[in-house]
Amino acid sequence: MKNFRLLINCKDQAGIIAATTNFISKCEGNINYVDQHVDLQQGVFFMRLEYTLENTKIGKEEFVRSFKSEVGSLFDMNWELSDSESRLKMALFVSKYDHCLYDILGRYKSGELMVEIPFIVSNHKDLKPIADSFNIPFFYVPTSAETREKVQYEHLELLKKYKADFIVLARYMQIIPEGIVAAYPSKIINIHHSFLPAFAGAKPYHSAFKRGVKIIGATSHYVTTELDAGPIIEQDVVRVSHAHSIQDLIAKGRDLEKIVLANAIKQHIQQKVLVYDNKTVVFT
Repeated sequence: MKNFRLLINCKDQAGIIAATTNFISKCEGNINYVDQHVDLQQGVFFMRLEYTLENTKIGKEEFVRSFKSEVGSLFDMNWELSDSESRLKMALFVSKYDHCLYDILGRYKSGELMVEIPFIVSNHKDLKPIADSFNIPFFYVPTSAETREKVQYEHLELLKKYKADFIVLARYMQIIPEGIVAAYPSKIINIHHSFLPAFAGAKPYHSAFKRGVKIIGATSHYVTTELDAGPIIEQDVVRVSHAHSIQDLIAKGRDLEKIVLANAIKQHIQQKVLVYDNKTVVFT
C-alpha cells in the first residue's frame, strides 16, 4: 500500500468533490482524510485529501496521467500529488542567532520533523560548531553589497547540488535575491517578530518596550520579492506587562519564533498550505 496527498485548487463549480473521490475509489484508493474550503468572494475552491492506494499495480505516474485527463482537465485544476512517505530536503540559511537553528535541529534529531537537511549555509562562521555537532555540512558564504550576484550564484549551486526542495530562513539576516525567490516560489519560509512594521529596525523589542506593548508575537511566512510581505503560514502571540523587562520581551519573542517556525515547517512538509493571491489556506 502507498499513501498519497492530493492538493487541489480551481474555480468553484459543481461536481469537483464527487469527481475526485469517485476517481480515487475507481483506482481502489481509500480516502483517510479530506477537507475543503471555498473562497466565496473570489469563487475559488480548495481541497486536500490523504488516501491509501490499495492496488499496488497502479503506479504514481499512471495515476497522475489518468487523473489529469479524467478530472484535472475537466475542471481546469491546479493540483499536486505527493507520496506522503517521502522526505523533502530542507536547506537551512542562518546568520548569528542560534535559537531557531537549535530548535529545528533538535526536532529533526528526535524525528519530529520528517525531512532531510542536506546542508546549512551562513553569511557568518559563528554557527558552524552547531552544524558540525549534528554532522550536517556547513557552508560559509560571506555577503556584501558588492558580492550579491556571486552569493546568489553560490547559493543556487548549493541548492541544485543537494537537490533542496525548500528553504528555511532560521533567522537569516539578509534579503533573499529575486533569482532564488523565482527558483523557489512558495518554498522559502521566513520567521520574524510581529512588531513589523510598527517597530522596524535593529532593536524592535527596545522600541516596543518604550511604547509599553501588551502583546508580542511572531510570524512565519513565505518569502516574496516584497520584504516581509509574503503569504502568512503561522502566527502566535503572548501577553506581556509593565513588569517585564526588555530581556523578558526578547526571551519570550525568541520562544515564540521557535514554536511558530517549527509549526510552519510542519505544515509545509505535510502539504497543508495552499497559496493564492498572496494569502494562504492552511488545512488542519
